[in-house]
Amino acid sequence: MASLNVGNLGEYLREQRRTAQLSLRQLADAAGVSNPYLSQIERGLRKPSAEVLQQVAKALRISAETLYVRAGILDEKEREELETRAVILADPSINERQKQVLLQIYDSFRKENAADAAAADTGTVPPSS
Repeated sequence: MASLNVGNLGEYLREQRRTAQLSLRQLADAAGVSNPYLSQIERGLRKPSAEVLQQVAKALRISAETLYVRAGILDEKEREELETRAVILADPSINERQKQVLLQIYDSFRKENAADAAAADTGTVPPSS
């Protein structure tokens, strides 16, 4: 787990809050956190938990994973994987069986690519499919 970069997180939260045209008090109320606590997060003085970040993200209508990356809780690759999975699972035009099949294919491609990358790092030739 990466170390928290709360200054960057706070600046980002303030920018998102202003873009949403919310006051600090309005966002604090919507997220269910105290106004002073949210102010301290924005100023980089507090390290919020993943739960608080999730509440704030929901109130701002942004991805919680984006906040996790900004806070150093999640790395960019993990966020991308989670978002890909979420998009597949949220797609109303495909049924549950199709979603599961897509996720299995996605996982197999990720494993194959990881094996290829590991082989390239060690200079070995990966097994052909």
